[in-house]
Amino acid sequence: MLNRVILMGRLVSDPELKTTNSGLSVTSFRIAVDRGYVKAGEERKADFIDIVCWRNTAEFVCRYFGKGSMIALEGQLQTRTYQAKDGTNRYVVEVVADNVSFTGERRDNNNNNGGYGQQQYGGNSYPSQQTYQAPAQQSYQQPQTSYQSGTNNDFQNMPLDDDLPF
Repeated sequence: MLNRVILMGRLVSDPELKTTNSGLSVTSFRIAVDRGYVKAGEERKADFIDIVCWRNTAEFVCRYFGKGSMIALEGQLQTRTYQAKDGTNRYVVEVVADNVSFTGERRDNNNNNGGYGQQQYGGNSYPSQQTYQAPAQQSYQQPQTSYQSGTNNDFQNMPLDDDLPF
C-alpha cells in the first residue's frame, strides 16, 4: 500500500506551536494550493488543505514560516473522527507532514523563512526524530562548466580491453 502526499502552497495563517500533555510539540495549519487549471472567464481556484506537524518539524515550521509563506511538504494522508462539543461526530482529513521545505522563494519583507532556498527539514519516518540546525545563508555561485553542448573531442577514449579500473 502507498500513502504519500506532496504539496506546495501558501500558509493561510501563522502556525501556532502547541505542546501535548506528554511534552510533544505539535502545530496544525492550513495551506492554499492553486488548482492547475482555470476555466475560461473564471478566476483561479484553490484548495485549502489541513496540515499537522509533530516534534522538531512543528518547531521548524513555527520558527521559519508565517502567513503567506510558500511551503513545500511531504507526508501522509490521515483521516480521523471526533465528537464535537455539541455531541455531533466530525470527520477530518489532514496531511501529517514529515518533510517540510522552503521553496526557494525570496521575499524582501520580513517573513519568517529568512529567504533561504531549497533547505529542508524532516525525515523519512513519522514523526521526525531528527534535530534541527539552522540553515546557513547560501550565496549564489556560478554553475560549473557543463559538457552537455560539448563535442566528442572533449572526452578521452577508454581502452576496450578486459582490464577495467573498477
